[in-house]
Amino acid sequence: MQTTTVRMNRRTWEQLKELAANIGLPMQEILDKAIEEYRRKCFLEETNRAFSTLRENPELWAEEVDERKTWDATNNDGARKEGYDA
Repeated sequence: MQTTTVRMNRRTWEQLKELAANIGLPMQEILDKAIEEYRRKCFLEETNRAFSTLRENPELWAEEVDERKTWDATNNDGARKEGYDA
């Protein structure tokens, strides 16, 4: 695995070090997990903003609702995935 150096303030480094000691994970793993969680949070926030914008436009929102109804119809198409009971 390639690595690089990232600067952080002393307080952040101390908190990271303490967290690593408390939960028994390497600091790098904690950073990896924290960044992945933050990336997901940002993605969901952007998705929520996009849906809010979509809902503000009645014509576009009606198209979205119609498309959802079309996709919902596939729930009753009789197709079943083997080993999956929904």
